[in-house]
Amino acid sequence: MERKLKEALAHRRSYYSLTNKSSISDREIEDIVKFAVKHVPSAFNSQSTRLVLLLGEQHVKLWNIVKDTLRKIVSQEAFKATENKIDKSFLAGYGTVLFFEDQTIVKGLQKAFPLYQEKFPVWSEQTSAMHQLAVWTMLEDAGFGASLQHYNPLIDEAVIREWKLPENWILNAQMPFGVPLHEPDMKEFRPIEDRIRIFK
Repeated sequence: MERKLKEALAHRRSYYSLTNKSSISDREIEDIVKFAVKHVPSAFNSQSTRLVLLLGEQHVKLWNIVKDTLRKIVSQEAFKATENKIDKSFLAGYGTVLFFEDQTIVKGLQKAFPLYQEKFPVWSEQTSAMHQLAVWTMLEDAGFGASLQHYNPLIDEAVIREWKLPENWILNAQMPFGVPLHEPDMKEFRPIEDRIRIFK
């Protein structure tokens, strides 16, 4: 049952215990991703965000790439804990959404509007963040649990090579999702009064 936007945002959490089950059809998952790409705003209407949806074997392949990459750069003892976390929290899920920013768009805007040259990379990150929140919230509203991971830039080259993606796409985040095993822990909130200023 779909929630109102405020309810959906309040319900969105990080889930680290996932199953490889889906609460909706693959087509409906694709529709969520396509909806976000089409409707989430961007600075100067740049539409610089690029998403890649990995399901089934492709999802498993991504997290094996992550493990293979980390295995080469961390100690054997440390890798055991890392592998266990990846296997249970991310690889165990149903799919992963990859979030990229097209640097061709960003550089084109920098050239077209030199006055804001330094701002466009920042605005690009903000655009990506809005897509992440939108997809995350819609996935959870559809019955999934998800989390946001950042194994970039360690896996960037391998991901671009494996899925033959444009080299000007820069990976920002990975969002594994699946039907959760259980509810997450209670979330602590800092006092709202310390985080907001209201002037009338």
